Amino acid sequence: MQRVVISVLTITFLLLQSQLWFGEGSITELLYTREQIERQQNENERLYRRNRLLAAEVVELQNGLEIVEEQARLDLGMVRKDETFYLIYD
Repeated sequence: MQRVVISVLTITFLLLQSQLWFGEGSITELLYTREQIERQQNENERLYRRNRLLAAEVVELQNGLEIVEEQARLDLGMVRKDETFYLIYD
């Protein structure tokens, strides 16, 4: 009788251990999920830095074009298509 109880407990213990290490929600699955999360966070950080650089470049280009247009208006008398140019002499 005692051997049967020990055998049943041993089999139950092995089944529980196998579930812990290899089943759904196992330690292996947990470690894999943590690794995926870390990789995704690194990728998100890389993309965030790239987006910040692109946004800064867009602002720089917009300001750069405004400066070029201002210089063209002042130095070369640039007029846009729908604008009217008035020249006033003193």
